[in-house]
Amino acid sequence: MSQEVDKAQPKAQGKPQGPWGKLGGAGLGLAIGGPLGALIGGVAGHFLVDRIGAPFGPTPRDVVFTTGLVALAAKMAKSDGVVLPSEVEAFGRVVHVEESARAGVERLFDLAKKTTNGFEAYARQLAATFGDEPALLEDVLDGLFQIAGADGALHEAEERYLRAVSGIFGFDEAAFRRIAARHVRLPDDPYAVLGLDRDADDATVKARHRALVAEHHPDRALARGLPAEAVAIATRRLAAINAAYDRIVQERG
Repeated sequence: MSQEVDKAQPKAQGKPQGPWGKLGGAGLGLAIGGPLGALIGGVAGHFLVDRIGAPFGPTPRDVVFTTGLVALAAKMAKSDGVVLPSEVEAFGRVVHVEESARAGVERLFDLAKKTTNGFEAYARQLAATFGDEPALLEDVLDGLFQIAGADGALHEAEERYLRAVSGIFGFDEAAFRRIAARHVRLPDDPYAVLGLDRDADDATVKARHRALVAEHHPDRALARGLPAEAVAIATRRLAAINAAYDRIVQERG
């Protein structure tokens, strides 16, 4: 059974700056390794090697984040069986691509759909890369939810896919429901968004809201040098958190 999706989300602000320019001729040292590195290498025309022991500096987290999001979105489209125009439009809102790089990103998306690597391999690499920052893994799930719900519903195949990705990322059922509640209208929607029970007292609700705002503020993504995709997703997520808190306050008078 499909679930109605809450489509009321703020627009991303600011001029997006994607990581795609790093994958050109100047990207010699930006090898990320693993299935995502092989995927990028297939698009760029050469294979990227493992970063371990490489002299070119740390793994480019913005490239890993955005490539992983594209790869998982492509696999989700394949699992659903059909790619709707609304999903393509939502993909464009979540993954910001410079016009000059659009053809390359489309090749990346198409290649990811066709690769023998399953979505599990991409999800595991993201989980390993961002295991110390679970909020970034929430960013990826939020982006996938936004794309999946672009047609106004979250379908069973999409829900199964998202639940599987969530599990690989290390989120339990309660965490999955909390993340889903930002996009799908559930009976206990505002409390699920904040990860609270309905019998939580006012002080607990206020403290939880403050903690979530501090944890998920988009300024944190900016400070870590993450791409526009992460900042835009965090902005929408913060809006959902604030909306849930406001609704609880109104309900409680």
